[in-house]
Amino acid sequence: QVQLVESGGGSVQAGGSLRLSCVVSGYSNINYCMGWFRQVPGGEREGVAILPDRGIRWYADTVKGRFTISKDTAKNTLYLQMNNLKPDDTAMYYCAAQIGTRYCERAAIRFNYWGQGTQVTVSA
Repeated sequence: QVQLVESGGGSVQAGGSLRLSCVVSGYSNINYCMGWFRQVPGGEREGVAILPDRGIRWYADTVKGRFTISKDTAKNTLYLQMNNLKPDDTAMYYCAAQIGTRYCERAAIRFNYWGQGTQVTVSA
């Protein structure tokens, strides 16, 4: 059973930084497409950053230059470094994985494993 567990969320002031972590268990490695998504109440889940198993990282325009997605395969952990946070970044953040798919696709519906989410709140 593949499980994803996020941590690192919290409350910060605008301009601050947070690093989210996502530990993956139940699978031998994390050499597959993974990503971070976020969702506000009443809103759709939107992609923030995608790390393909091979290829170029993708970032949403709203976070380019501020957020960095990375992974540590030895720790089976995915990260999202978030700098210069803005109030509009306030949301529940989710880690997700596409396991067993041929291509890494950005749409949330293509991700078949999800974490429970970690809340990020940025005050002005």
